[in-house]
Amino acid sequence: MRRKIPSTTALISFEAAARHESFTKAAQELSITQGAICRQIASLEEFLSVELFRRSKRGVKLTEAGISYSRRIAIQLDAVERDTLSVMGQQGANVIELAVVPTFGTQWLLPRLKDFQQQHPDVTVNLTNRTRPFLFADTDFDAAIYFGDADWSGTSSYRLMGENPVPVCSPNLLGPHKSLSPHTLAELPLLQQTTRPYAWRQWFNAQDINVPRDMSGPRYELFSMLAQAAMHEMGVALIPPFLIQRELAEKRLVIANDSSLPSTRAYYLMIPERKIESASLQAFRDWLIKQAEGYSLI
Repeated sequence: MRRKIPSTTALISFEAAARHESFTKAAQELSITQGAICRQIASLEEFLSVELFRRSKRGVKLTEAGISYSRRIAIQLDAVERDTLSVMGQQGANVIELAVVPTFGTQWLLPRLKDFQQQHPDVTVNLTNRTRPFLFADTDFDAAIYFGDADWSGTSSYRLMGENPVPVCSPNLLGPHKSLSPHTLAELPLLQQTTRPYAWRQWFNAQDINVPRDMSGPRYELFSMLAQAAMHEMGVALIPPFLIQRELAEKRLVIANDSSLPSTRAYYLMIPERKIESASLQAFRDWLIKQAEGYSLI
């Protein structure tokens, strides 16, 4: 059955005209005549049986229908362009589309990824931030690294490492002390991690103290945000040391107390069962597990 879709030329002309609210500027951008833009818009309006622009001696202005349609069309054209560039960039290469939790990807995985590239120059690994599970069938992802309990339907899981976060803060907040007691930490502003809302409560419970305000304080979605807030003396944060190695080495952050919070959950590599036989994914899986094991032995 033939799809009810206008011509691509008409849609591109409309998107440019809508963005500029000018047929003249759209024509200049697309290197065609203003008359051609007018004809494309007219044909699109006829196809839709909807007026997209109001014409006057002063120029053109989008109608309400035109505003709504232009927003949707812009999103779809952007998606088509991204997909096209992706295919052009691959040119037959072996590509792994990997969803990864942001701070783990930037702070731990990326510094090591060059080693994988050197061992497997024929495989390209693309990274995209995803913080929560999703349906692989609804995306183009080949695998994912996420933090949780490995309960992800239709996938095979491979444990990489736990978090074991420790309290960290700015050296200025620590002052002359080598470390701070749990009771002292309880008096400081507690920086909270959005996806680990009970982290401070669990940490204080492990120290056998009850802190009524253990869930109070500003919340940040990413560990990188927590690290920035802690460096700017906004409070103390619970962060896995492997995510802030540079900050600790450069003394921009210091460990305020050596007691870590044991991890009941962990970082996992998740591969959908339908792709488990992929040679490139198997190579990446084996390399990643070896990297995680090597780090755990440090």
